[in-house]
Amino acid sequence: MVLHRYDWLRPYQVIICFFVLLFFSQANAQPQTALTIRGEPKYKKDFTHFDYVNPEAPKGGSITMAARGTFDSLNPYIEKGTVASGIQLIYDTLMTRSQDEPFSHYPLIAKSYERPSDNTSITFHLNPAARFHDGHPITARDVQYTFSLLTMKGSPFYRTYYNDVKQVNVLSEHSVQFLFKANSNRELPLILSELPVLPAHFWEKPENDFEQASLTFPLGSGPYRIASVEAGKSILYERVKNYWGKDLPVNKGRYNADLRRFDYYRDEQVAIEALKTGAYDLRFENVAKNWAQAYDTPAAGAGLLTKEAIKTLSPKGIQGFVFNLRAPLFSDIRVRQAITYALDFEWLNRNLFYGGYHRANSYFSNSDFAATELPSEEELALLSPFKEQLPPGLFSQPFSLPVTDGSGRNRKQLSEALRLLKQAGWSLKNGKLVNAKNEPLTFELLFFEPSMERVILPFKKNLEQIGITLTPRSVDISQYINRLRKFDFDMVPAVFPQSSNPGNEQRDFWGSEAAAIPGSRNLMGIQSPAIDQLIETIISADTREKLTIATRALDRVLLWGYFLVPHWYLPESRIVYWHQLKRPENTPPLYQLDIDTWWIDPQSTSLGRAPEPGGSKNYYVLLIAIPLAGLAIITLVFIRRRRSQL
Repeated sequence: MVLHRYDWLRPYQVIICFFVLLFFSQANAQPQTALTIRGEPKYKKDFTHFDYVNPEAPKGGSITMAARGTFDSLNPYIEKGTVASGIQLIYDTLMTRSQDEPFSHYPLIAKSYERPSDNTSITFHLNPAARFHDGHPITARDVQYTFSLLTMKGSPFYRTYYNDVKQVNVLSEHSVQFLFKANSNRELPLILSELPVLPAHFWEKPENDFEQASLTFPLGSGPYRIASVEAGKSILYERVKNYWGKDLPVNKGRYNADLRRFDYYRDEQVAIEALKTGAYDLRFENVAKNWAQAYDTPAAGAGLLTKEAIKTLSPKGIQGFVFNLRAPLFSDIRVRQAITYALDFEWLNRNLFYGGYHRANSYFSNSDFAATELPSEEELALLSPFKEQLPPGLFSQPFSLPVTDGSGRNRKQLSEALRLLKQAGWSLKNGKLVNAKNEPLTFELLFFEPSMERVILPFKKNLEQIGITLTPRSVDISQYINRLRKFDFDMVPAVFPQSSNPGNEQRDFWGSEAAAIPGSRNLMGIQSPAIDQLIETIISADTREKLTIATRALDRVLLWGYFLVPHWYLPESRIVYWHQLKRPENTPPLYQLDIDTWWIDPQSTSLGRAPEPGGSKNYYVLLIAIPLAGLAIITLVFIRRRRSQL
């Protein structure tokens, strides 16, 4: 054998090449500020504030909002307990999104990031000025600790959501690196940039048990801290005067109120009446009847109480009556389809909703992700490998729900429902549907919103016409949440919100693994290889076009699976608020209505203002005392006149 001069190098060539490639891979990862996964960010490095805020908005005053039910926890990251409204106001995340573009995040705790071109990791460089409310600096160890805490002791959602992270490394006091299991998850860098950062030095104390629901005030780093709590009744947040991030571009013109308060009401009508008396400042209205009738007051006529429908660009997702496929009754798709036919949306919209809603014909309503036409060639390429598992109609026709004339006489739809039920082995005997074992078709619908009963009762009546017995069961919100976490129900009303950037959360909504995890959002218990594969295709999509194609394909499979009875949606946010609240003028439609950009007009009169925190009891005393005083005056006048007549 002849040896050449450089033959001794050959065993090391592979190692040398590896380090050369590693060097150039890291060399391509330059520190950047705006993080986007598709297209270019709207805001450049030197931007001073978001376009949709008023950077000169005055600070001060208080904003009070209403919440439903009660609460017994201040920890939003675990499954136990019912968490207080507004708790996210006390936490900062690594980066934060803008509401006028779908795919971009900007510096908050992290001042910059590095991401190699092969998408195998992301490194965040923290702002050295970032502080928790106790003055303790936010470090890379806090980020690592938070990730470990959420995935090991937090809600099961986080284990699914962050499943593609292999390892978290602390590189220095202010630099932390996330290594990925694979480079196919294009959304993962954006997801990690939304990570809240929790204080290790607080949660490591033996007296602070992260896994238990409690009213112990947690330590945060955000624009507000908890000022006081009245257990189950109200929570008050105060703006942090020396908030470390108040001058960041992403916070300019935001978090303007000195105080943010949430008062709890167990009854919706009581909450509406409280708003009209000025007990709180603004309310999102989701009930069509209330929107149409409840706010015609003298204050509204005088311009003191404003009712406004604000257009949004945000996908509306889907709302509906969810089937629990874990129950044998709903394992047959024909049974689910038949029950779906019993909901007469057109009658509901005409008689209950004042014609104000659109039927939800997609899991991604109000977006271009909705599958409205026949599947494209690109969609068929994704769906065809699962053709034997999917309904034939999915490939040959657009999905559509039955449409009635709104008269309430939906015999055609109910006849079709009976035909499907007969195919599934059910037959009518003495007005009741029974199977081969003579067992009746009956199920329970669990709910907590009183307003939902107006929808359930007509649905129940239509089901009775085809021999199905539906039993509505109303419970309080705490019991409702607990039963959902355990999947202890036959059917429930539920909402599945969607973002402008579908991704990892789809695993928790419809993924097979999530179906077996208590507390996941896969309430239906869906286990479908086709859906699992489409979710992974969505997650790995590296262009907007590929994302749209894969999401439309997923939408088709979900719709044709009849996993829920679709309800309706609104392409806008309906809000009622008192005149002292102001919002930026000429705000373009946003992907999410940002109440944090609103402020209190210091020139407004006190008429119609919510009572200052701590003064609500005196306020309600006045509400009672003033009418009584008026009644006393009228009585005295009547007595004097009576005496003069005598």
